[in-house]
Amino acid sequence: MTNGQTMHTLTGPSQFPTTRWTLVVAAGDPHRKEARSALVSLCENYWYPLYAYLRRRGYPADQAQDLTQEFFVRVLEGRYLDRADPEKGRFRSFLLTSLKFFVSDEGDRQRARKRGGGTVVRLEFTSGEERYQREPAHHETPEWIFERRWALSVLDRVVGKLRDEFVRHGRAEHFERLKVFLLGQSDAPYADLAREIKTSEGALKVAIHRLRKRYRELFRQEIADTVADPSEVESELRYLAGVLTRK
Repeated sequence: MTNGQTMHTLTGPSQFPTTRWTLVVAAGDPHRKEARSALVSLCENYWYPLYAYLRRRGYPADQAQDLTQEFFVRVLEGRYLDRADPEKGRFRSFLLTSLKFFVSDEGDRQRARKRGGGTVVRLEFTSGEERYQREPAHHETPEWIFERRWALSVLDRVVGKLRDEFVRHGRAEHFERLKVFLLGQSDAPYADLAREIKTSEGALKVAIHRLRKRYRELFRQEIADTVADPSEVESELRYLAGVLTRK
């Protein structure tokens, strides 16, 4: 199953009763600890697309690191949230737009040299720069680099959550054997793997079906955390599918 095929299977009626992205907006209120925790988690897991955007815009690694760090510090302090509409929008777009405001401000750029401030956001810049050096050498815009890295970060996060569930149940090795079917990386017959893990072909097919079903559920949950309203989940899924399948 390709990325495009994976995303296509995620369409269907939304099952989320409450909006999630409004928690991000509420993070500007120091009394909303739950909202702040949600924002910290989103920042920690989705900082790399912004870093890649800055690098593609021509900032050297050290300056891009400083800017990324300081930007998230300011977001966590409630900066830029006054520009966010709690009734509309995607966290993805909000972050990129806010970063553009940030880097256009000469004062912010100068203050960014003091990394961290009073709020610490732990970002793995060493691995981030290594990832950036592996980016394809093409002429895509910084905005497109951001969008694709965002989509791939969503995929990575969902797979990581699914892996964690298997680990908690003592089935880490089981997940490693089955994930190739989830990500479309294997064309091996079911019968061969069934023999290797000492189960029936029928039981294996059921296990793979359940794995894919849980993957779709987690994917939709992840998307719901980054849009303003459950009704926007479908359009965001379609958008990310287009990003992932674009040549």
